[in-house]
Amino acid sequence: MTIQRMENVGIVVDDLEAATAFFIELGMELEGNAPVEGRWADRVVGLDGIRVDVAMMRTPDGHGRLELMTFRTPAAIIAEPKIAPANTLGIRRIMFAVQDIEDVIARLHTHGAELIGELEQYEDSYRLCYLRGPEGIIVALAEQLRTA
Repeated sequence: MTIQRMENVGIVVDDLEAATAFFIELGMELEGNAPVEGRWADRVVGLDGIRVDVAMMRTPDGHGRLELMTFRTPAAIIAEPKIAPANTLGIRRIMFAVQDIEDVIARLHTHGAELIGELEQYEDSYRLCYLRGPEGIIVALAEQLRTA
């Protein structure tokens, strides 16, 4: 076996506080905040003089983690349109299983999230939607309707 697990997904954001609040509203838990800097970090990331503020988030089951990062130095760069569509190459979305998808949509709306398309039902199995959250992040939600 080559890997043991997926450790986390890293997302660079401008507004760490807003992104953290959004994912807390979604139901993730904040593990902690920490500044990251030093020669070891420069060597790992491949940039000189990094200073990054990090918020580590975890799913309630403890298996999924997001590392939200704001680069103080060097400044973050934009590699694509900030509001890229779902078919843009690269990592495009994060999907979460939720209960009561309409409630989750309403709660995330208070943090600026907007539906990209529509809330739809896939057969008798799932209700699904894509939301655009802070920093243009696409979050997909899936509510399972029946167990297999």
